[in-house]
Amino acid sequence: MRTTHPETHRSDRVGWLRAAVLGANDGIVSTAGLVVGVAASGSSASTVLMSGVAGLVAGAMSMAAGEYVSVQSQADTENADLAREKRELAETPGPELAELTHIYVRRGLAPDLARQVAEQLTAHDALGAHARDELGITETLRARPVQAALASAASFAVGAVLPLAAVLLAPAGQLQPVIIVTTLVSLLLSGALAGHVGGASPLRGALRVTFWGALAMAASYLIGRLFDVQV
Repeated sequence: MRTTHPETHRSDRVGWLRAAVLGANDGIVSTAGLVVGVAASGSSASTVLMSGVAGLVAGAMSMAAGEYVSVQSQADTENADLAREKRELAETPGPELAELTHIYVRRGLAPDLARQVAEQLTAHDALGAHARDELGITETLRARPVQAALASAASFAVGAVLPLAAVLLAPAGQLQPVIIVTTLVSLLLSGALAGHVGGASPLRGALRVTFWGALAMAASYLIGRLFDVQV
């Protein structure tokens, strides 16, 4: 039976959204913390800018590599579980059918109905049924290493551009306050956007991200002041 009831879910965004939010926030906070720390040490604007650019390149590559390795590990685990489940379905189909039936009974179906559902789903796609209901692996939430790595690297670079733009546009003698204000505003916007896209409270997301970003910049500033030297 067809339905005209429209439904919009956000679970299909989980993979790339997590990587993109992490990358953008890390790009803003890491680069801003770096340039604020270097500026606080008494370095020139050109040195601060070059430090930020180096941080952008290194950070984007690091985020991509780290995200790829992390998500690929998840993908390897999923593939190993699916291979094992496929082998068990071929070697011991009876116990696997009973296992699937028991899962549906635990979810509230009557035993006879659970058995019918398990038999029909097994006949249609046995591996898919076990992947979804026994292992918790679905196509929507499958690990996608390349997608996560690209989203993370691209969003890191975009986030890092914001404090670098502040370095370029800041008036002489106002480098640190301009970077700090620009970074805090950027964190507010990125946190609110992430909350909105993910279906959460934009205000809560903005405040959470900004708090930790401000804490990171404060630590970087103090370290820079500790090594108050001219470069």
